[in-house]
Amino acid sequence: MVSETLQIAQLGNPILRQHSQGVHNLLDERLQQLIDQLIATATAANGVGIAAPQVSQSYRLFIVASRPNLRYPHAPLMEPTAMINPSMISHDTDMVKDWEGCLSIPGIRGLVPRYSRIEVEYTNRYGQYQRQQLTDFVARIFQHEYDHLEGIVFLDRVESTQEMMSEEEYQKQIIANL
Repeated sequence: MVSETLQIAQLGNPILRQHSQGVHNLLDERLQQLIDQLIATATAANGVGIAAPQVSQSYRLFIVASRPNLRYPHAPLMEPTAMINPSMISHDTDMVKDWEGCLSIPGIRGLVPRYSRIEVEYTNRYGQYQRQQLTDFVARIFQHEYDHLEGIVFLDRVESTQEMMSEEEYQKQIIANL
């Protein structure tokens, strides 16, 4: 069964600046449907992750779905993973700047400093507690999506407007030279 895609909230929509609510009934059919819709929406938009607030649902839920695509041709491949009520338990001290974009802020990329190795915990879509280490690109996705649950967008973390560019220039300058 193919799930329907949802409309993605764009920068300026107040829901993107709100602190999200915890999820309590993990096996609720509507929550399971939302997870499927989030996966379908991220896939259709060539995203590698998406948070519930980005589809106007103020819940502490996001999908990490790294895979090579037009926006991230060198992304590692993984199964889309729903992370419910996630938290970052620890992180290393190393921060790495890399380019990020966002489905809620189309057309813009920015260099964002993120921890390169983190330890996280969350509940999966089946109600099972998970604890794992994430590194590099997948750690970056987790931190980006976690920020959405806190009402933060990646532009808030760009250190200088000099470290921003249009998606078109990013494709020409960065992707073409990888």
